[in-house]
Amino acid sequence: MAAWLWLLLCTVYDAAATKMKIVEEPNTFGLNNPFLSQTNKLQPRTDPSPVSGPPHLFRLAGKCFSFVESTYKYEFCPFHNVTQHEQTFRWNAYSGILGIWQEWEIENNTFTGMWMRSGDSCGNMNRQTKVHLVCGRSNKLSAVSEPSTCVYSMTFETPLVCHPHSLLVYPSLGETMRSRWDEAEQSLYDQLITEQGYKKRLQDIFREAGYLKKSLENKSDERPNQPRSPSFESLAQCSQGHSELSEEIKRLQGILERHGIPYLKNGSSDAELHPVNSVPTTPPRGAEKHRLRGDTGDRDEH
Repeated sequence: MAAWLWLLLCTVYDAAATKMKIVEEPNTFGLNNPFLSQTNKLQPRTDPSPVSGPPHLFRLAGKCFSFVESTYKYEFCPFHNVTQHEQTFRWNAYSGILGIWQEWEIENNTFTGMWMRSGDSCGNMNRQTKVHLVCGRSNKLSAVSEPSTCVYSMTFETPLVCHPHSLLVYPSLGETMRSRWDEAEQSLYDQLITEQGYKKRLQDIFREAGYLKKSLENKSDERPNQPRSPSFESLAQCSQGHSELSEEIKRLQGILERHGIPYLKNGSSDAELHPVNSVPTTPPRGAEKHRLRGDTGDRDEH
């Protein structure tokens, strides 16, 4: 009887041990993992932008490249998304989206990186990733870092960018866009537009070409309630703005003179306005009140 009981216990133990050994390796995570229920799959908050940029990079679309560092696996799918998966057996192992393809970063008229934005929430912001493209012998994701909280940096090596002109913006544009660029270049040379106006025209071309998001404007450097400085696209607009400001200054000077309020010009001192031997004039009734309130507008006095 004891022998049969011992055999039964061993059988149950073996069955339990076999049942615990379900997962040999971490699961393959991702947006389309069939082993996860629909509620557990990664849910992107937006659709990726259309494929754009240098045409020779289009062959990377539809492919994904992985990089494992410590206990995390990163996956970069060009023109689609970037994901991160914790390679542990914890019940709540992290698996999330670090960014969805949005736009190119362009500096000095060169494609310098791919921005993956609108990733999973991270406090009061969304995770985002900038992917740097560098020359390499093969296509591979070679490095991942987090320079600031929830903003990631990836390095992707590929032989497709080894040519010195492979990331120039101008050759990737269509004939119409290149003609508009040429016109802007000529207008800048003829001093018909300012440098700022030239850069704005290029930005418009890049947005129409799909390289930059039309609705995405970087306002992180602007303080709330801070007036923005006027910008002029041409010298004619700049001259017109100068004339309007000059007329406004003359109008305000006239208001100050009517109320007996001295106008302090740039470089003038208080001694020049009120010499020692001069007899100070008595300001008209109500002028001091206006000065204290900072009101320089006309006002009817009763």
